[in-house]
Amino acid sequence: MKKILLLGGSAQQVVAIETAKRLGYYTVLCDFLTDNPGQYHADNFYLVSTTDKEAILKVAQEEKIDGILAYASDPAAPTAAYVAEKMSLKTNPYTSVETLCNKDQFRRFLSENGFNTPQANGYSTVEEAKKDINRYRLPVIIKPVDSSGSKGATVLNGLDGLEEALEFAFSFSRSKRIIVEEFIEKKHPYLIGGDIFVCDGKVVLWGLLNCHRDSNVNSLVPVGKSYPLELEDEDIQRVKDTLQSMADKLGIQFGAMNVELIIDKSNRVWPIDVGPRNGGNMIPDLLGMIFDVDIVEMTVKSAMGEPIECKINDGKPFYATHNLHSDKDGRFDCIEFSEDIEKYIIRKNVYKQPGDAVEFFDNAAKALGIVFFKFDNQEEMNKYLQNINNHINIHLK
Repeated sequence: MKKILLLGGSAQQVVAIETAKRLGYYTVLCDFLTDNPGQYHADNFYLVSTTDKEAILKVAQEEKIDGILAYASDPAAPTAAYVAEKMSLKTNPYTSVETLCNKDQFRRFLSENGFNTPQANGYSTVEEAKKDINRYRLPVIIKPVDSSGSKGATVLNGLDGLEEALEFAFSFSRSKRIIVEEFIEKKHPYLIGGDIFVCDGKVVLWGLLNCHRDSNVNSLVPVGKSYPLELEDEDIQRVKDTLQSMADKLGIQFGAMNVELIIDKSNRVWPIDVGPRNGGNMIPDLLGMIFDVDIVEMTVKSAMGEPIECKINDGKPFYATHNLHSDKDGRFDCIEFSEDIEKYIIRKNVYKQPGDAVEFFDNAAKALGIVFFKFDNQEEMNKYLQNINNHINIHLK
Protein backbone atom coordinates (compact mmCIF):
# COMPACT_ATOMS: atom_id res chain seq x y z
CA MET A 1 0.00 0.00 0.00
CA LYS A 2 1.36 3.43 -0.95
CA LYS A 3 1.84 5.97 1.83
CA ILE A 4 1.03 9.67 1.79
CA LEU A 5 2.24 12.14 4.43
CA LEU A 6 -0.28 14.90 5.12
CA LEU A 7 0.80 18.10 6.83
CA GLY A 8 -1.96 19.52 9.01
CA GLY A 9 -5.02 17.94 10.59
CA SER A 10 -7.42 20.85 11.14
CA ALA A 11 -11.16 20.49 10.57
CA GLN A 12 -10.80 21.83 7.01
CA GLN A 13 -7.91 19.44 6.28
CA VAL A 14 -9.70 16.25 7.34
CA VAL A 15 -11.24 16.01 3.86
CA ALA A 16 -7.77 15.43 2.37
CA ILE A 17 -7.10 12.60 4.84
CA GLU A 18 -10.45 10.98 4.11
CA THR A 19 -9.96 11.35 0.37
CA ALA A 20 -6.51 9.74 0.52
CA LYS A 21 -7.92 6.80 2.48
CA ARG A 22 -10.76 6.39 -0.01
CA LEU A 23 -8.19 6.24 -2.80
CA GLY A 24 -6.47 3.36 -1.02
CA TYR A 25 -3.44 5.16 0.47
CA TYR A 26 -2.02 4.64 3.95
CA THR A 27 -2.26 8.04 5.64
CA VAL A 28 0.42 9.50 7.90
CA LEU A 29 -0.40 12.83 9.57
CA CYS A 30 1.83 15.45 11.20
CA ASP A 31 0.47 18.35 13.27
CA PHE A 32 1.81 20.24 16.28
CA LEU A 33 -1.61 20.69 17.92
CA THR A 34 -2.59 17.97 20.38
CA ASP A 35 -6.31 18.49 19.76
CA ASN A 36 -6.31 18.37 15.95
CA PRO A 37 -9.28 16.32 14.65
CA GLY A 38 -7.26 14.81 11.79
CA GLN A 39 -5.41 12.43 14.12
CA TYR A 40 -8.63 10.45 14.57
CA HIS A 41 -8.94 9.92 10.82
CA ALA A 42 -5.33 9.18 9.81
CA ASP A 43 -3.75 5.72 10.01
CA ASN A 44 -0.74 7.08 11.88
CA PHE A 45 -0.12 10.38 13.64
CA TYR A 46 3.00 12.26 14.71
CA LEU A 47 2.91 15.28 17.01
CA VAL A 48 5.38 17.31 14.94
CA SER A 49 5.25 20.90 13.67
CA THR A 50 4.56 21.07 9.94
CA THR A 51 7.02 23.97 9.61
CA ASP A 52 9.94 21.95 11.08
CA LYS A 53 11.46 20.75 7.81
CA GLU A 54 14.08 18.44 9.29
CA ALA A 55 11.67 16.81 11.75
CA ILE A 56 9.12 16.20 8.97
CA LEU A 57 11.87 14.81 6.73
CA LYS A 58 12.81 12.34 9.47
CA VAL A 59 9.19 11.15 9.75
CA ALA A 60 8.92 10.86 5.97
CA GLN A 61 12.09 8.78 5.74
CA GLU A 62 11.10 6.50 8.62
CA GLU A 63 7.66 5.93 7.09
CA LYS A 64 9.10 5.50 3.55
CA ILE A 65 6.37 7.68 2.09
CA ASP A 66 5.44 7.81 -1.61
CA GLY A 67 4.04 11.35 -1.60
CA ILE A 68 3.54 14.39 0.62
CA LEU A 69 0.79 17.03 0.69
CA ALA A 70 0.25 20.30 2.58
CA TYR A 71 -3.46 20.63 1.87
CA ALA A 72 -4.78 24.21 2.22
CA SER A 73 -1.73 25.29 4.23
CA ASP A 74 0.69 28.07 3.27
CA PRO A 75 3.04 27.53 6.26
CA ALA A 76 3.47 23.82 5.49
CA ALA A 77 3.79 24.11 1.71
CA PRO A 78 7.57 24.83 1.70
CA THR A 79 8.10 21.88 4.06
CA ALA A 80 6.27 19.55 1.67
CA ALA A 81 8.36 20.73 -1.28
CA TYR A 82 11.60 20.49 0.75
CA VAL A 83 10.91 16.91 1.86
CA ALA A 84 9.77 15.85 -1.62
CA GLU A 85 12.97 17.20 -3.20
CA LYS A 86 15.13 15.47 -0.59
CA MET A 87 13.36 12.15 -1.22
CA SER A 88 13.03 12.56 -5.02
CA LEU A 89 9.22 12.56 -4.82
CA LYS A 90 6.88 14.53 -7.04
CA THR A 91 6.95 18.24 -6.22
CA ASN A 92 7.01 21.74 -7.59
CA PRO A 93 10.38 23.49 -7.14
CA TYR A 94 11.13 24.22 -3.49
CA THR A 95 12.50 27.68 -4.30
CA SER A 96 9.30 28.59 -6.16
CA VAL A 97 7.05 27.31 -3.38
CA GLU A 98 9.08 29.28 -0.83
CA THR A 99 8.81 32.41 -3.00
CA LEU A 100 5.03 32.14 -3.14
CA CYS A 101 4.77 31.66 0.63
CA ASN A 102 6.86 34.71 1.51
CA LYS A 103 5.30 38.04 0.61
CA ASP A 104 8.46 40.11 0.24
CA GLN A 105 10.14 37.39 -1.87
CA PHE A 106 6.94 37.21 -3.95
CA ARG A 107 6.96 40.98 -4.55
CA ARG A 108 10.60 40.72 -5.64
CA PHE A 109 9.73 37.91 -8.05
CA LEU A 110 6.91 39.96 -9.58
CA SER A 111 9.14 42.99 -10.07
CA GLU A 112 12.01 41.01 -11.58
CA ASN A 113 9.74 39.16 -14.00
CA GLY A 114 7.73 42.02 -15.45
CA PHE A 115 4.51 41.66 -13.46
CA ASN A 116 2.74 44.63 -11.91
CA THR A 117 3.59 45.00 -8.23
CA PRO A 118 3.07 47.86 -5.79
CA GLN A 119 5.92 49.78 -4.15
CA ALA A 120 6.79 47.46 -1.27
CA ASN A 121 9.53 46.44 1.12
CA GLY A 122 10.05 43.98 3.96
CA TYR A 123 11.17 44.86 7.49
CA SER A 124 12.46 43.02 10.54
CA THR A 125 11.73 45.68 13.20
CA VAL A 126 9.07 48.28 13.95
CA GLU A 127 11.72 51.01 14.06
CA GLU A 128 13.09 50.06 10.64
CA ALA A 129 9.63 50.26 9.07
CA LYS A 130 8.75 53.57 10.78
CA LYS A 131 11.92 55.23 9.47
CA ASP A 132 11.08 54.14 5.91
CA ILE A 133 7.35 54.93 5.85
CA ASN A 134 7.67 58.25 3.98
CA ARG A 135 8.81 56.45 0.83
CA TYR A 136 5.22 55.25 0.27
CA ARG A 137 2.13 56.96 -1.07
CA LEU A 138 -0.89 56.48 1.17
CA PRO A 139 -2.89 54.38 1.64
CA VAL A 140 -0.60 51.49 2.51
CA ILE A 141 -1.27 47.94 3.63
CA ILE A 142 0.85 46.42 6.38
CA LYS A 143 0.93 42.64 6.85
CA PRO A 144 3.16 39.72 7.85
CA VAL A 145 5.27 38.23 5.06
CA ASP A 146 4.23 34.69 5.98
CA SER A 147 0.55 34.61 6.95
CA SER A 148 -2.71 33.93 5.12
CA GLY A 149 -6.39 34.66 5.67
CA SER A 150 -5.62 38.39 6.17
CA LYS A 151 -4.14 37.62 9.60
CA GLY A 152 -2.28 40.64 10.94
CA ALA A 153 -3.15 42.89 7.98
CA THR A 154 -4.11 46.57 8.27
CA VAL A 155 -4.83 49.30 5.70
CA LEU A 156 -3.69 52.78 6.79
CA ASN A 157 -5.02 55.92 5.10
CA GLY A 158 -2.88 58.09 7.36
CA LEU A 159 0.02 57.65 9.74
CA ASP A 160 -2.14 57.58 12.87
CA GLY A 161 -1.98 54.06 14.22
CA LEU A 162 1.21 53.19 12.32
CA GLU A 163 3.05 51.68 15.27
CA GLU A 164 0.02 49.65 16.33
CA ALA A 165 -0.41 48.31 12.77
CA LEU A 166 3.26 47.34 12.58
CA GLU A 167 3.17 45.56 15.93
CA PHE A 168 -0.08 43.82 14.93
CA ALA A 169 1.55 42.49 11.76
CA PHE A 170 4.65 41.29 13.63
CA SER A 171 2.45 39.43 16.13
CA PHE A 172 1.23 37.14 13.32
CA SER A 173 4.60 36.55 11.63
CA ARG A 174 6.40 33.28 12.37
CA SER A 175 9.62 34.70 10.88
CA LYS A 176 9.16 38.07 12.64
CA ARG A 177 9.17 39.94 9.35
CA ILE A 178 6.49 42.18 7.84
CA ILE A 179 5.87 43.95 4.55
CA VAL A 180 4.60 47.46 3.82
CA GLU A 181 3.15 48.11 0.37
CA GLU A 182 1.13 50.74 -1.42
CA PHE A 183 -2.57 49.95 -1.65
CA ILE A 184 -3.84 49.52 -5.23
CA GLU A 185 -7.39 50.65 -6.00
CA LYS A 186 -9.41 48.20 -8.09
CA LYS A 187 -11.87 49.15 -10.83
CA HIS A 188 -14.25 46.24 -10.18
CA PRO A 189 -16.61 45.72 -7.20
CA TYR A 190 -14.97 42.57 -5.80
CA LEU A 191 -11.41 41.40 -5.40
CA ILE A 192 -10.67 38.46 -7.75
CA GLY A 193 -9.92 35.25 -5.85
CA GLY A 194 -10.36 31.51 -5.80
CA ASP A 195 -8.27 28.55 -6.93
CA ILE A 196 -6.73 27.47 -10.18
CA PHE A 197 -5.40 23.97 -10.88
CA VAL A 198 -2.30 23.17 -12.90
CA CYS A 199 -1.79 19.93 -14.82
CA ASP A 200 1.48 19.30 -16.72
CA GLY A 201 2.37 22.97 -16.44
CA LYS A 202 -0.92 24.29 -17.86
CA VAL A 203 -3.84 25.74 -15.93
CA VAL A 204 -6.80 23.43 -16.58
CA LEU A 205 -9.28 24.76 -14.00
CA TRP A 206 -10.01 28.46 -13.70
CA GLY A 207 -11.85 28.69 -10.40
CA LEU A 208 -11.92 32.50 -10.38
CA LEU A 209 -14.44 33.93 -7.94
CA ASN A 210 -15.75 37.21 -6.54
CA CYS A 211 -14.32 37.75 -3.03
CA HIS A 212 -16.80 39.35 -0.64
CA ARG A 213 -15.86 41.43 2.41
CA ASP A 214 -17.72 42.78 5.45
CA SER A 215 -16.59 46.31 6.30
CA ASN A 216 -18.49 46.08 9.59
CA VAL A 217 -15.77 43.77 10.93
CA ASN A 218 -12.69 44.00 8.68
CA SER A 219 -12.62 45.09 5.05
CA LEU A 220 -9.59 42.88 4.39
CA VAL A 221 -10.97 39.56 5.63
CA PRO A 222 -12.89 37.40 3.14
CA VAL A 223 -16.45 36.57 4.20
CA GLY A 224 -17.47 34.60 1.14
CA LYS A 225 -17.15 33.85 -2.55
CA SER A 226 -19.53 33.90 -5.50
CA TYR A 227 -19.57 32.68 -9.10
CA PRO A 228 -19.52 33.70 -11.92
CA LEU A 229 -16.81 36.34 -11.81
CA GLU A 230 -18.15 39.86 -12.37
CA LEU A 231 -15.55 41.00 -14.91
CA GLU A 232 -15.53 41.78 -18.61
CA ASP A 233 -14.26 38.96 -20.84
CA GLU A 234 -11.17 41.00 -21.78
CA ASP A 235 -10.25 41.46 -18.12
CA ILE A 236 -10.76 37.77 -17.37
CA GLN A 237 -8.39 36.90 -20.20
CA ARG A 238 -5.79 39.33 -18.82
CA VAL A 239 -6.03 37.59 -15.45
CA LYS A 240 -5.67 34.16 -17.05
CA ASP A 241 -2.65 35.25 -19.10
CA THR A 242 -0.99 36.67 -15.98
CA LEU A 243 -1.50 33.53 -13.91
CA GLN A 244 -0.36 31.15 -16.66
CA SER A 245 2.75 33.26 -17.22
CA MET A 246 3.45 33.21 -13.50
CA ALA A 247 3.15 29.41 -13.37
CA ASP A 248 5.49 29.16 -16.36
CA LYS A 249 8.17 31.38 -14.81
CA LEU A 250 7.98 29.58 -11.46
CA GLY A 251 8.06 26.14 -13.04
CA ILE A 252 4.80 25.06 -11.41
CA GLN A 253 3.89 21.71 -12.95
CA PHE A 254 0.93 20.47 -10.94
CA GLY A 255 -1.55 21.15 -8.19
CA ALA A 256 -3.81 23.87 -6.86
CA MET A 257 -2.89 27.53 -6.47
CA ASN A 258 -4.91 29.91 -4.34
CA VAL A 259 -5.00 33.35 -5.99
CA GLU A 260 -5.95 36.96 -5.28
CA LEU A 261 -5.68 39.70 -7.92
CA ILE A 262 -7.13 43.06 -8.86
CA ILE A 263 -7.40 45.11 -12.06
CA ASP A 264 -6.86 48.84 -11.80
CA LYS A 265 -8.55 51.63 -13.75
CA SER A 266 -5.82 51.41 -16.40
CA ASN A 267 -6.74 47.74 -17.03
CA ARG A 268 -3.52 46.46 -15.47
CA VAL A 269 -3.56 43.15 -13.56
CA TRP A 270 -1.98 43.25 -10.10
CA PRO A 271 -1.31 39.90 -8.39
CA ILE A 272 -1.87 40.37 -4.65
CA ASP A 273 -1.27 36.88 -3.27
CA VAL A 274 -0.69 33.51 -4.91
CA GLY A 275 -0.33 30.47 -2.65
CA PRO A 276 0.90 27.04 -3.79
CA ARG A 277 -2.02 25.19 -2.22
CA ASN A 278 -5.79 24.75 -2.19
CA GLY A 279 -7.71 27.66 -0.74
CA GLY A 280 -9.25 27.62 2.70
CA ASN A 281 -12.87 28.35 3.58
CA MET A 282 -13.92 25.26 1.59
CA ILE A 283 -13.12 26.82 -1.79
CA PRO A 284 -12.44 23.32 -3.25
CA ASP A 285 -15.94 22.23 -2.16
CA LEU A 286 -17.50 25.27 -3.84
CA LEU A 287 -15.53 24.73 -7.05
CA GLY A 288 -16.50 21.07 -7.00
CA MET A 289 -20.17 22.10 -7.11
CA ILE A 290 -19.53 24.61 -9.88
CA PHE A 291 -17.38 22.43 -12.15
CA ASP A 292 -18.56 18.89 -11.22
CA VAL A 293 -15.06 17.78 -10.23
CA ASP A 294 -13.46 16.42 -7.05
CA ILE A 295 -10.63 18.88 -6.57
CA VAL A 296 -9.43 17.26 -3.35
CA GLU A 297 -9.05 13.96 -5.19
CA MET A 298 -7.18 15.73 -7.99
CA THR A 299 -4.87 17.29 -5.40
CA VAL A 300 -4.14 14.03 -3.57
CA LYS A 301 -3.55 12.01 -6.74
CA SER A 302 -1.26 14.73 -8.15
CA ALA A 303 0.85 14.73 -4.98
CA MET A 304 1.18 10.95 -5.31
CA GLY A 305 2.29 11.18 -8.93
CA GLU A 306 -0.92 9.55 -10.18
CA PRO A 307 -2.55 10.65 -13.46
CA ILE A 308 -5.66 12.81 -13.19
CA GLU A 309 -8.48 13.76 -15.54
CA CYS A 310 -7.53 17.23 -16.80
CA LYS A 311 -10.71 17.93 -18.78
CA ILE A 312 -12.88 20.31 -16.78
CA ASN A 313 -16.59 20.99 -17.34
CA ASP A 314 -17.92 24.49 -17.92
CA GLY A 315 -18.87 26.25 -14.69
CA LYS A 316 -22.48 26.35 -13.51
CA PRO A 317 -23.84 29.61 -12.06
CA PHE A 318 -24.97 30.92 -9.47
CA TYR A 319 -23.15 29.49 -6.47
CA ALA A 320 -21.85 31.30 -3.40
CA THR A 321 -20.50 30.80 0.11
CA HIS A 322 -20.68 32.90 3.25
CA ASN A 323 -18.31 32.60 6.21
CA LEU A 324 -20.38 32.79 9.37
CA HIS A 325 -18.82 35.32 11.73
CA SER A 326 -19.45 37.57 14.71
CA ASP A 327 -18.82 41.29 15.21
CA LYS A 328 -18.12 40.78 18.92
CA ASP A 329 -16.69 38.30 21.42
CA GLY A 330 -18.94 36.01 23.42
CA ARG A 331 -20.26 32.48 23.83
CA PHE A 332 -22.00 30.75 20.94
CA ASP A 333 -25.73 30.13 21.27
CA CYS A 334 -27.23 29.60 17.79
CA ILE A 335 -27.50 30.95 14.24
CA GLU A 336 -30.78 32.21 12.83
CA PHE A 337 -31.39 32.37 9.06
CA SER A 338 -34.23 34.38 7.56
CA GLU A 339 -37.00 32.51 5.75
CA ASP A 340 -36.13 34.42 2.59
CA ILE A 341 -32.56 33.15 2.40
CA GLU A 342 -33.13 29.69 3.84
CA LYS A 343 -34.55 28.40 0.55
CA TYR A 344 -31.24 29.12 -1.22
CA ILE A 345 -29.05 27.29 1.29
CA ILE A 346 -27.79 23.94 0.01
CA ARG A 347 -25.26 23.12 2.74
CA LYS A 348 -24.42 24.32 6.24
CA ASN A 349 -21.17 23.72 8.09
CA VAL A 350 -21.20 25.12 11.64
CA TYR A 351 -18.01 24.66 13.66
CA LYS A 352 -19.30 25.83 17.03
CA GLN A 353 -21.38 24.15 19.72
CA PRO A 354 -23.53 26.05 22.25
CA GLY A 355 -21.26 27.54 24.89
CA ASP A 356 -18.13 27.60 22.71
CA ALA A 357 -16.06 30.76 22.75
CA VAL A 358 -16.59 33.17 19.83
CA GLU A 359 -14.15 35.91 18.86
CA PHE A 360 -14.53 39.12 16.90
CA PHE A 361 -13.93 38.29 13.22
CA ASP A 362 -10.63 39.97 12.36
CA ASN A 363 -9.13 37.05 10.45
CA ALA A 364 -10.39 34.00 8.56
CA ALA A 365 -9.45 31.57 11.34
CA LYS A 366 -12.24 33.02 13.52
CA ALA A 367 -15.11 31.96 11.23
CA LEU A 368 -17.94 30.10 12.96
CA GLY A 369 -18.74 28.02 9.89
CA ILE A 370 -19.58 28.21 6.20
CA VAL A 371 -22.90 28.23 4.34
CA PHE A 372 -23.28 27.29 0.65
CA PHE A 373 -25.93 28.87 -1.59
CA LYS A 374 -27.40 28.16 -5.02
CA PHE A 375 -29.32 31.08 -6.53
CA ASP A 376 -31.47 31.25 -9.66
CA ASN A 377 -29.87 34.31 -11.25
CA GLN A 378 -27.23 37.02 -10.81
CA GLU A 379 -29.63 39.71 -9.66
CA GLU A 380 -31.05 37.47 -6.95
CA MET A 381 -27.58 36.43 -5.78
CA ASN A 382 -26.30 40.00 -5.58
CA LYS A 383 -29.38 41.19 -3.72
CA TYR A 384 -28.95 38.67 -0.93
CA LEU A 385 -25.17 38.70 -0.67
CA GLN A 386 -25.01 42.49 -0.49
CA ASN A 387 -27.45 42.43 2.43
CA ILE A 388 -26.36 39.16 3.99
CA ASN A 389 -26.17 40.53 7.54
CA ASN A 390 -29.91 41.23 7.40
CA HIS A 391 -30.58 37.54 6.78
CA ILE A 392 -28.15 35.79 9.15
CA ASN A 393 -28.12 36.53 12.87
CA ILE A 394 -25.43 35.15 15.17
CA HIS A 395 -26.83 34.78 18.70
CA LEU A 396 -24.35 34.81 21.56
CA LYS A 397 -24.96 34.05 25.21
